[in-house]
Amino acid sequence: MSDALIQVRGVTKTFFGKSEDVTPLKDLDLTIPRGDFVALMGPSGSGKTTLLHLLAGIDKPTEGTVHVGETEVSALGSRALARWRNRHVGFVFQQYNLVPVLTARENVELPLLLDKLSSSERERKVAVALDAVGLSDRASHLPRELSGGQQQRVAVARAIVAGPELILADEPTGNLDEKAAFAILDLLKELHARFGQTLVMVTHDPRAAEAAARVIHLDKGRVTADDSAEAGA
Repeated sequence: MSDALIQVRGVTKTFFGKSEDVTPLKDLDLTIPRGDFVALMGPSGSGKTTLLHLLAGIDKPTEGTVHVGETEVSALGSRALARWRNRHVGFVFQQYNLVPVLTARENVELPLLLDKLSSSERERKVAVALDAVGLSDRASHLPRELSGGQQQRVAVARAIVAGPELILADEPTGNLDEKAAFAILDLLKELHARFGQTLVMVTHDPRAAEAAARVIHLDKGRVTADDSAEAGA
């Protein structure tokens, strides 16, 4: 498909252990068009986070291929992979993963430090990202001076600051109370509509999945349902 950003073909992922092997993904095929907003759902151990890590190049498949755009991510070496990930992928973690001694501004700036940008260009991009998540007035605050919802907004700003084509979010509302969780979901929908990046979100919460335009259900490493009709409400 010419408009496909993500193409997963025949992917199996096995973690080899001393006592037993675990295979969270088995012979998986999946295509996600450019600009889609997808929620991945399924029980614990269904392979949701494993798939997200394969898309980000954090891990490699045991068998099969993972393409993002024209790049076969599963074939890249570690150095090329780090360069590719920094330019093409933004990741939002459940635990925020902010550096505690850096301000919100400095945390958001981190992905830009590997690019050959002037300090003024970095400042401009950081300012745009913080404004997009509504935290311009908290730019100088440390993570401990921010609420959980605000910390996750900083994490979202960090994910979008370099303008990546793919945003991956792993249970982005899992550590938040209901009000903050829905605020983050509204923010993700707003940013998706504004910037048009492909967004893939792992969630266990059906209410969170309603933010997406497409819901893919995984179980035992395979797609069991792929539904766009019940999403996007």
